[in-house]
Amino acid sequence: MKSVLRWIALVLVAAAVLQLFFLARIAVMAAMAPQSTTFQRSEAWRISTTSGQLRWRQQWVDYGAISDNLKRAVIASEDGSFSNHEGVDWEALEKAWSRNAKAEEQAARRAQLRPDARPAKVVGGSTITQQLAKNLLLSGERTLLRKGQEIVLAFALEKMLGKQRILEIYLNSVEWGEGVFGAEAAAWHYYRKPASRLTPYEAARLAVMLPRPRYFEKLPNSGYLASRAGTIVARMRDSELP
Repeated sequence: MKSVLRWIALVLVAAAVLQLFFLARIAVMAAMAPQSTTFQRSEAWRISTTSGQLRWRQQWVDYGAISDNLKRAVIASEDGSFSNHEGVDWEALEKAWSRNAKAEEQAARRAQLRPDARPAKVVGGSTITQQLAKNLLLSGERTLLRKGQEIVLAFALEKMLGKQRILEIYLNSVEWGEGVFGAEAAAWHYYRKPASRLTPYEAARLAVMLPRPRYFEKLPNSGYLASRAGTIVARMRDSELP
């Protein structure tokens, strides 16, 4: 019994130390730009091991040097209530959970008829803050434990950094193609101009790419990309900036 209690105590202490480590990392980010994120490092490793070379384009720019068009487009596309929630959009999360449950049921029925049927398409429902928490500090695995940690870190980011800093770090670190990270690198990669000069339509196209940037990088003439970008442009005027 004592050994079991000792192991439980060690696990709790390790969990507490991990949380303190995360909080310390977030506190540093209030004043200093992160050198890299967990996601970026994993991508750098994947690219270097598959291609034999490291491709990494990223240039940090301050919040004011990123076009408001891109800020509004990303909010409109990824997290319409970004300026108002406290890190988690519970309504969006509940809707995503419901859609995923239905999709998994349908996929299970298809699998009974066709073993080679495609698995269910999972939608996230994560806010920009949650996405930043995951990319900065966590792995990409889909487990309830990781999701719970993501939510805890999202609240910490909101309290310790604030909306504007969260959006600044997100736009400077998010993936926009194979080895392309951040708004400035994306703007030069796709449009040969700085992020400060992106037009509404250019910004909307970049925002639409975010869920699958490497896929859309290879399909620049995608009809879906163009159509969805037009929809985002129409929504941008309602996006509230922090």
